[in-house]
Amino acid sequence: MSIPAIAIRNCAVAFPGKRVGEEIAVLNNVSAEVAKGEFVCLVGPSGCGKSSLLNIVGGFITATAGEVLVEGEPVRGPDPRRIFVFQENGVFPWLSVRENIAFGLRRRVASERAEIVSHYTAMVGLIGFEAAYPRELSGGMRQRVEIARALAANPDIIYMDEPFGALDFITRLKMRTDLVRIWQREKKTILFVTHDIEEAVQLADRVLVMSPRPATIQEVVEIDLPRPRDLDSPGYLAKRDHIFRVMGMSLRVGEKLAV
Repeated sequence: MSIPAIAIRNCAVAFPGKRVGEEIAVLNNVSAEVAKGEFVCLVGPSGCGKSSLLNIVGGFITATAGEVLVEGEPVRGPDPRRIFVFQENGVFPWLSVRENIAFGLRRRVASERAEIVSHYTAMVGLIGFEAAYPRELSGGMRQRVEIARALAANPDIIYMDEPFGALDFITRLKMRTDLVRIWQREKKTILFVTHDIEEAVQLADRVLVMSPRPATIQEVVEIDLPRPRDLDSPGYLAKRDHIFRVMGMSLRVGEKLAV
């Protein structure tokens, strides 16, 4: 049996409260696995600890209890083989698109670096903008730069923390479609945090549904639907509505969400 790309074992975390000696339990006995090359989304109520869990997996926060193994090794801190993509402000404003994408490639020879940058610039649809600076780009284009930079570094795993949360609805839909296309080509392991259940069902192989705080994994929902996914299909709507019910919310069949 192959080793999971990510194995979360009975993780808990608590943070100091406002009063002396007070602790706020955020995560409680969280266990989950992500297979190599799998696209997994984390969803749950606001404030339940989705980002905290992602930061534990990424090595930025130490769990109070339990452990995380990445490719069979305990997580001791951030690792350059695993890249974070954040919601916004992840690109360097003083660097051009080309320079941002090349940032993690400084040890490569110039010709190889240029080839990699060209490849990922084309993959994310930014040909013609190589010399532009982030201030000259739309929000969606800046997120494309950050995704290209992450891919160019050739990580084993990509952690994504609500990367499309600050974008308008139409841009989010386009970015989701593009991300699935890129993931299918690159086959990187992706652990993706989102508050948007529509987004999770569109993107993921599996959705891990978290409970209210102190959170655990309430249910793992398999999204066994063909890609690209039809957002009006009965199968898609059934998966979406099931996750809402798991989270204690109800939605009439076929009803659209206000996003």
